[in-house]
Amino acid sequence: MAKSKFLWLLDSGHGGVINGEYQTGGKRSPEFKKPWGQLFEGEFNRGIVSRVIEKANYYGIRTVNICPEEEDISLSKRVLRANDWHEKENCILVSVHANAGGGSGIEIFTTPGETKSDKIATIFIEKMAEEFPEARFRMDLSDGDPDKESPFFIIRHTRMPAILIENFFMDNEEECKKYLMTKEGRDRIADSYIKAMIHIETRTKNLR
Repeated sequence: MAKSKFLWLLDSGHGGVINGEYQTGGKRSPEFKKPWGQLFEGEFNRGIVSRVIEKANYYGIRTVNICPEEEDISLSKRVLRANDWHEKENCILVSVHANAGGGSGIEIFTTPGETKSDKIATIFIEKMAEEFPEARFRMDLSDGDPDKESPFFIIRHTRMPAILIENFFMDNEEECKKYLMTKEGRDRIADSYIKAMIHIETRTKNLR
């Protein structure tokens, strides 16, 4: 691939695990029967980001992990880090999460109103749907595109196009065990991101 047009800022939501202790209150699955145990969302998010970075390097796509620490870095610090990169580079932010609340499927969020992020979200939804034809996509088509809109802090205060992805539901036992807690599921999620990133890098002339 030609030189990467964008610097992809990857945000692993919440904290990781330090000395066996999860750094974020809540944000975890129920405890499943052995051998499954429990999913900690921040660990899952970091697992996806690390996979995406490794795969992106192979394709020559430039990435930055804006939250490499295991500590639960505040949203305001994450925003500052992203915006500092955007001062120097043409950036796109992807914030990685797992959902909860008794549902199923995948959601991708942008901020309210028509923005450049909408086109990015649409491409990610298309590529994730190709990878997960069996999955439910929780969409809002009322404004003509499939992303949902919400003023989440990380995408509201960053200055570059930004999306927040909720990858399945960790309190849905079937989804958690199939997609979130397995190497195969995590690899498929990362692969779908890479397909979207390649499409945006190679086939999108602008984000208008």
